[in-house]
Amino acid sequence: MDKKTVEIRWHGRGGQGAKTACLLLADAAFASGKYVQGFPEYGPERMGAPITAYNRISDIPLREHSFIYDPDYVVVVDESLIHTVDVAKGLDPEGGIIINSEKSPEDLRKAIPDYKGRIYTIDARKLSEEYLGGYYPNTPMLAAAVKVTGVLEEGRFVEDMHDSFKHKFATKPQVIERNMECLKRSLEEVKGEDR
Repeated sequence: MDKKTVEIRWHGRGGQGAKTACLLLADAAFASGKYVQGFPEYGPERMGAPITAYNRISDIPLREHSFIYDPDYVVVVDESLIHTVDVAKGLDPEGGIIINSEKSPEDLRKAIPDYKGRIYTIDARKLSEEYLGGYYPNTPMLAAAVKVTGVLEEGRFVEDMHDSFKHKFATKPQVIERNMECLKRSLEEVKGEDR
């Protein structure tokens, strides 16, 4: 997209790491010299409840401080939300929607027929279980968001995330390499429609 500011809305459920992925993306963008915002919208705070989080990433200072109503991209961490939440609301058809699913983008289009833009998928469950030993979809979804939006240069993103993971998992160094392997593989596993 030829824009100075990219806006991303995240949809997930409490406990899945959507908020964490949103904040990690903001940290990585900041480390790359971008102006950033990363913030959740709080509602009922309980495991499994739908949550929304937002990123603004820009080459110019950010003056707007509000929720994002017309995002360029949407990241859906829990596929079941496409049946209960209007995940494509306000979504720019020039952007795209990234859904955590083992299904193809073409199959998911049937669930959101009013959205005419691009649909991307990544099987975050499979990747996180393979590399992290459990269902932690935030690392694969973070990688997918970077891949699809192009908001960060991938090589620099991988380096910055290694530094971030070293800090985050300082007391568990064995976790760092598995997260890095998951991140790199996830960048390769995003599927998109041929449109």
